[in-house]
Amino acid sequence: MSIHTRLFAPAIALLFCHAASAQSTLLQGKKSGEQVYKSVCMACHETGVAHAPKLGDRAAWAPLIAEGQHVLTGHAWVGVRAMPARGGSNETSLAEFARAVAHMARNSGGDWKDPDAKHLRQIASEADKRLVKSIKEQQAMQRELHALVKAPK
Repeated sequence: MSIHTRLFAPAIALLFCHAASAQSTLLQGKKSGEQVYKSVCMACHETGVAHAPKLGDRAAWAPLIAEGQHVLTGHAWVGVRAMPARGGSNETSLAEFARAVAHMARNSGGDWKDPDAKHLRQIASEADKRLVKSIKEQQAMQRELHALVKAPK
């Protein structure tokens, strides 16, 4: 078994677990976007900690809203920039999380609706693509690091 296989087998397994988990959490959860915002998102998006765009800051949210609802939500679900996956809450379902992102976008210049089942599947698909991209980037960095370590001095 190669070093890359040993290093990334857990990440690949996580990817498949994530896909199954995303499918099982698509329609679960009853919390509104505002409820999730107040219990999870507000800590960073009210204060701007770690450069989180503040709720209502149209200038900060404009480029994020321009990414599109399924792209921004999917990337945020798996973690993006300084934001941890799921906003740091393992108890929040994808549906609840997506409602919270839509709530923040609506209150910051966007016209996003709470996602339906079809849109949630698009979000989950985008999240999976982002996760695969992240794994590939990590693999490339590991190869570069391995090559540097083995390079003659």
